[in-house]
Amino acid sequence: MQLDAVQSAAQEQFGKQSHRYGKGHILQNVDDVIAAASQMALPARAEVLDVATGAGHTGLYFAGLGHRVTLADIAQPMLDRVRETAAERGLQVTTRQHAAEQFPYAEASFDLVTCRVAPHHFSSPPDFIAEVARVLRPGGYFLLIDGSVFDDEPEAEAWLHQVEKLRDPSHNRLLSPRTWTQLCERSVLRVTSVELKEFKQPNLEWYFETANTPPDNRVAVRRLIETATDAVRRCCKVGVEEGKTVWWWPRLTLIARR
Repeated sequence: MQLDAVQSAAQEQFGKQSHRYGKGHILQNVDDVIAAASQMALPARAEVLDVATGAGHTGLYFAGLGHRVTLADIAQPMLDRVRETAAERGLQVTTRQHAAEQFPYAEASFDLVTCRVAPHHFSSPPDFIAEVARVLRPGGYFLLIDGSVFDDEPEAEAWLHQVEKLRDPSHNRLLSPRTWTQLCERSVLRVTSVELKEFKQPNLEWYFETANTPPDNRVAVRRLIETATDAVRRCCKVGVEEGKTVWWWPRLTLIARR
């Protein structure tokens, strides 16, 4: 598997930090996935692909419903943990190691492709979306959940990008709802639902520990928070609660059909 620089950084980062994404992680709460799934009319036993599965929370939810699920990730340690969790829960799943920009699957292989809180690490979102469209069956669904930026808010977008890159150097770019919609439409995916909700980050220290942020970068992030503009504070609700720095991450849920 040949990787570009962005992919290699993601593989290294999530391989090292895989132990932080299982039980107790905020992504273990799949209420957002459940809400999105209620808008889909899947076959009784759908073929599901969960891309950049991480600890597998999304894919395992669909496996628990009785669907046939393939969980894919660029980092093998993540897949190892997914298999352990699936075995603990008595679930049968398939795991595959590959990048998000090139899939090893035939055309029209899946009824649903999901990707949750990962695409901001991808080196080529257009290639990712093109692959999603290629492997979806006619009428199949695409579910994207990820951190995002508000349309037409350049100051907040630039600030979030700086913070994310310092916090986790494997971060690439947060994209706006409009940009994701345009990428889908170019690949003949019809967007049926776009929702941007504010998602509260637990606190700054948790944020650092999850990514093992280097000390100098932590200092730089704190400086960015202290000097955040009014536009950033309005969009991201930067503040202090019980002595801890918090902010609200715009989180996008997008559903499209092939």
